[in-house]
Amino acid sequence: MSDESTEPPFIPPHVQRLTRDLRDAAANLSHDEARFLVDAYYIIQEDRKRSSNQITAMEAEPHRLLTWFFEQNKLLENQIKAALARYTDAQPIGQWLKSIYGIGPVLSAGLIAHIDINKAPTAGHIWNYAGLNPDVTWEKGQKRPWNAGLRTLCWKVGQSFMKFANADECYYGKLYQQRKAYEVARNDRGGNAEKAKALLPNFKKTTDAFKHLSEGKLPPAQIDARARRWAVKLFLAHLQAIWWEMETGTKPPKPYPIAILGHAHEIPPPSAPK
Repeated sequence: MSDESTEPPFIPPHVQRLTRDLRDAAANLSHDEARFLVDAYYIIQEDRKRSSNQITAMEAEPHRLLTWFFEQNKLLENQIKAALARYTDAQPIGQWLKSIYGIGPVLSAGLIAHIDINKAPTAGHIWNYAGLNPDVTWEKGQKRPWNAGLRTLCWKVGQSFMKFANADECYYGKLYQQRKAYEVARNDRGGNAEKAKALLPNFKKTTDAFKHLSEGKLPPAQIDARARRWAVKLFLAHLQAIWWEMETGTKPPKPYPIAILGHAHEIPPPSAPK
């Protein structure tokens, strides 16, 4: 018996394409709904990547059902992205966020949905909430002092700046590269010797990290993480300043990049599109 059918293929409701009405309705998503969609997007994206890897690894031609599953995940991923693009279009800060190279509609939506700018009169408030303040600790039995979802988003932002750093348009990627060069030079001069000494007991002697730490230097991965974290904090400082002025009509306390990020001169944010 042939498995072909003259009937149209069944498409489950959750993978149907967004209608124009649904796309328009996305502009009115609540922040809770937007956070849900952002989380769903990344879950589906990981499933799609895993399916792609499995199909690629198969020696024989993959079964059509597996290919269909991959394609449905890709379709749903794109539809969520389209919905979140509408959501960000409806937010005053959305245009500036999406003008930043490496920050698309999904990251923009996540940042907007997680941050209440009216509760963040300084960049430090956002850094604390995102878990980017190294002085804030989380002891066993205590409530987590930061937002785990926002912290993950900030990690993704840093990864994006690193990924696109060689693109001329990537403003924060270029700053990440500059900061990394500074961190590498400082590390080579022994500027992290005390930190390395404190971390040394946490690593086995057989690890590459132990080798670097025993020489009074932080491992390359930690140096790169420092540079990415610095770039993300500067980006969040710029976001806070622009967003705060949009919402309140007043400028936030200055100088956020100078006093807190250790700069001799202010690093301006990229201009918002006209």
